[in-house]
Amino acid sequence: MNLTSADILARRLYDAGCRHAFGIPGGEVLSVMHALDHAGVKVVLTKHENGAGFMAEGCYHRTGAPGVLFATLGPGMANAFNVIANAYQDRVPLVFLTGRVDDIDIAGYTHQVFDHVKALEPVVKGSFTLIDGAVDRVVDKALSLALSGRPGPVHIDVPISLAAKAQDTVGKIWQPAYLPSAPAESSGLVEIRDRLATAERPLAVLGLEILSEGCAAEVRTFLLKHGIPSVATYKAKGVVPDDHPLSLGGAGLSPKADKEVLPLLSQSDCLLLIGYDPIEMRHGWQDVWQPGEQFVAEFTLEPNLHGMHRANHTFVGSLAPALAVLDQGLSRSGECWPAGEFARAKEALAKAFPSTEDWGPAAIVDEVRKALPAHGIASVDSGAHRILQSQQWVCREPHTLIQSSGLCTMGCALPLAMGAKVASPELPVVAFTGDAGLEMILGELSTLRDLKLPVVVVVFVDASLALIELKQRGSGRGNLAVDFGGTDFAALARAMGGQGIDVRNRTEMASALDGAFAGDQFTLIAAHIEREAYDGRF
Repeated sequence: MNLTSADILARRLYDAGCRHAFGIPGGEVLSVMHALDHAGVKVVLTKHENGAGFMAEGCYHRTGAPGVLFATLGPGMANAFNVIANAYQDRVPLVFLTGRVDDIDIAGYTHQVFDHVKALEPVVKGSFTLIDGAVDRVVDKALSLALSGRPGPVHIDVPISLAAKAQDTVGKIWQPAYLPSAPAESSGLVEIRDRLATAERPLAVLGLEILSEGCAAEVRTFLLKHGIPSVATYKAKGVVPDDHPLSLGGAGLSPKADKEVLPLLSQSDCLLLIGYDPIEMRHGWQDVWQPGEQFVAEFTLEPNLHGMHRANHTFVGSLAPALAVLDQGLSRSGECWPAGEFARAKEALAKAFPSTEDWGPAAIVDEVRKALPAHGIASVDSGAHRILQSQQWVCREPHTLIQSSGLCTMGCALPLAMGAKVASPELPVVAFTGDAGLEMILGELSTLRDLKLPVVVVVFVDASLALIELKQRGSGRGNLAVDFGGTDFAALARAMGGQGIDVRNRTEMASALDGAFAGDQFTLIAAHIEREAYDGRF
C-alpha cells in the first residue's frame, strides 16, 4: 500500500501522540488536512492562526504530546508568527505545518510567496521542508528536535504537489526515545550533597523544565523527603502545592512578592536550581545570588548561556535521575531555617495578597477559586490581573494555571483554555482575561460555541490597559492611549451563542458560577471593577 507524503506526515504525528490539529484551511494545505483527519488527528477550525496555536498549546499542557498548528502559505503563515515566537519563549513543542508553492513555481511566481524558513528562523528550533523519498525522516527529525532539551516549536513546509504524491510505505524507524541521563558520581556532586546535608537555610528554585521533563512527582518527593523549601516560577506553580508549608508558591513578576522572596534567596546557604529557566523572570531576578559568597547548584536541561544567573556547579541532563543520584546517601540534620525566616516570608506573602476584599480583582479570583475544583484548569491572560492572580491563585498540581510567562502575549487565555478543554473534556476549565485581551481575540468565542465547550470566561472589565496605565502613571506621565470605550461583553456572548452575565459583587459572581461548568454552552462573566483597582496590589 502506497501512502502520500501528507499521509506519512499525519501518521508520524499520530504516532507521537497528537490527536488534534488547529488552524484555518487554505488550498495549499488541503492534502495535509485530510491526511490528518484520516490518520485520527482531528482537525479543528479556528478564527485566527494565533488562536489556533494557543489552542494547540493548551492541548500540550494536558497530553504532553506536541501541539499541531497548520496554516496556508503567505498570510496564514504570517498570522501565526506571534504564537510561534510565544512557543519558542514558553518552551512549547509546537509543530507548525505550512503549505508552500512548488520549487518550479518559486522560480517565476510571486503572489503570496515569501521565504517561510527565513521569516521563522529567529523563533523556531528548526525549519524543515519535506523531501521526496525522505518524508518520514524529515518529520522524525522535526519531532525529535521539538521534544529534546528545552522543548520548542519546529516548522515543516509542505510543497503542494509533494503533499499529494505517493511514497513508498515506510515503517516507524526513528522518533527516538532518549534514555534519561544522570550525572556520574564526582567531586562536584559530593560537594552538593555535603553542603545540602548540613545547610541551615537550603532553598530550591523550581522552573518550567520540570514540566517539560514530566518529573514533578520526583522533584516533589525529593524536596519533601529532605524538608527543603521551594519557590517556583509561575509555570512551575503546583510542583509543590502552593499551600504546603514548604512552598512559597510562584514568583517572578511582582515587586511586592519579591520583597519577601529575594531576601531569602540572598540569605540561603545552599540554593538548588531545579529545571529553572529564567526566561519567565523580570530584571529584579538577575544575579540575585552570588556564587562567590553562596553555594549554588544548578540542574538544567540545557547549558546556562543566558547570563541571568551563575552557579558553582551546573549539571546538564535529565532532572529526575540527577536528583536520584543526589539522593543516594543524603541525610539532612538539624532544623531548616531555624530563625523562622522562611515561615515568616510565607506568612508575609499571604498577607500581601489578601482575598478578603468586598469586591475587586482579588474577590473575583477568590470566588472562582472556591467554585473550581482543585483539579480544575485555569488559564490567565497577560496584564495586571495575571500578576495578581499568579500570586493569589493556589495551585496544588502542575499545569493547572496556564499562561504565557515567557513572551507574555495578550489574548492567549481564551484559546489556551479551549485547547485544554478539547484535550480534557471531563475537567472544568476557566479562562481569566482582561477586556482588552478578549477584544483582541473575540472571534474565538464563535469557535467555543461551535465546539460546544462549557468553558467559563471571566472578564475583568475596567475599560483600561490597567498594567500599562499603572506604569504610565507611576512614571509621572499623563494618560495616553490606555483607555477605551466599554463593550457589552455579556450581550456579545449571548449574540455569539453563549451565556452572558454581568456581575458587580460577590453574590452575583457566585450565582453566575453556579452550574456554569456543565452543559455544552460557554458562559462569559463580565466582572465589572473600578479603574485603578490594581493600585498597590502587586
